[in-house]
Amino acid sequence: MTKHVTLLRGALAVRADATDAKALIAGINTAFEEFKGANDEKLKGIDAKFDDVVSSEKVERIEADLGMLVSNYEALQAKLSAAELGGSGEIESAEDMQYRSDFNSWFREGEKEADVKSALKSGKISAASSVGVNEDGGFAAPVEWDRSVTDKLLEVGQMRRHASSQPVTGQGFKKLYNMHGATSGWVGETAARPATDTPTLSEYEFSFGEIYANPSATQRSLEDPLLDIEAWLSSEVQLEFAVQEGTAFISGDGVNKPKGFLEYTAAKETALAASARHPLGPIVSKTSGVANGVNPDSFINLAYELPDERSQGAAYYASRSTHAVIRTMKDADGRYIWHAPYQEGQPALVNGRPIYELDGMQDSDTDGNIACAFGNMAMTYRIFDRRGVMILRDPYTNKPYVSFYTTKRVGGGLWNPEYMRYMTIGA
Repeated sequence: MTKHVTLLRGALAVRADATDAKALIAGINTAFEEFKGANDEKLKGIDAKFDDVVSSEKVERIEADLGMLVSNYEALQAKLSAAELGGSGEIESAEDMQYRSDFNSWFREGEKEADVKSALKSGKISAASSVGVNEDGGFAAPVEWDRSVTDKLLEVGQMRRHASSQPVTGQGFKKLYNMHGATSGWVGETAARPATDTPTLSEYEFSFGEIYANPSATQRSLEDPLLDIEAWLSSEVQLEFAVQEGTAFISGDGVNKPKGFLEYTAAKETALAASARHPLGPIVSKTSGVANGVNPDSFINLAYELPDERSQGAAYYASRSTHAVIRTMKDADGRYIWHAPYQEGQPALVNGRPIYELDGMQDSDTDGNIACAFGNMAMTYRIFDRRGVMILRDPYTNKPYVSFYTTKRVGGGLWNPEYMRYMTIGA
């Protein structure tokens, strides 16, 4: 992330520290106030039927700056929730320090199987489920490193910030849904009591897959005692895992990967075999009411499409491009419907409801696209982590490079469609 963001406005420069939430909020509010003024000037020019190129360029520049500030602010909130800023406050124990030292030694030089077994026997290296040697002689990352990689995923993979997560110990995960169906009836004192219908249960299996990365380094670079091997491998795995996971959680087809959030439309669910459909049905969709676009009423109607009892914790989710469209919109009284965060820890608001950027959501300028969603994402979508990050050290296949085959099993899918609504573009 860029250390500082500078917004140039004529002779005025506003500098917002990307690690200071208050400074970012102040920058967002300042930028949005200038954006409103510049956008109003642009709209006046449109009404007067002349094209003011300077005003248009000014609006675009401020919009880009504003979008960057909002993105930095949301990323900062994710980092804070992952306890990356300021640390966790925990002091590493002598045992953990010794384990980390052993792992670093193995990472750089490798160990013979006999050495590993000896270390396991002596207690020098733990053989717990998340730390130890697998059947192929691979080595699991120590707990502290595994948590570091997961935190990086939280920073980049936006669905992990909003959906609920659950660790699993089996090869997959199935859930039973109560389909109700019990019936009853009124009877007289001596009337017959015939059998009534019994409620039923339906099973749903969530999609899993294995995600991998295979970064490499030369043996000479690993022998350098100054090399920060954890930071190096974390950055490599972060890029591969974050991109792959982020895409799968939004649009994955469920084949050897999680089934994405946008894959539960009525059309796609109907096309599946009955046994593969979600027991509670698809996510209900509401049209925007505008051909190839949206208007302020689109977002009001979408919010009220969700039943009141399901709206607790609900928020809007849209792509960055749709955010840019929303920021220019006004209600019938000429007030902007988008509002900057009012205080630290709070998101921007649309019609009084939180709104978040979600990469992978579709644009709002084409009929049929799902440009926005509204609901409680934690109740709607669930991510399943099969185990921690596993690493297999391979110094033989591609000499003089040492490869680190890194894998993680993960699943995901629709938990409950009743807490979410899509907005599909169309009149």
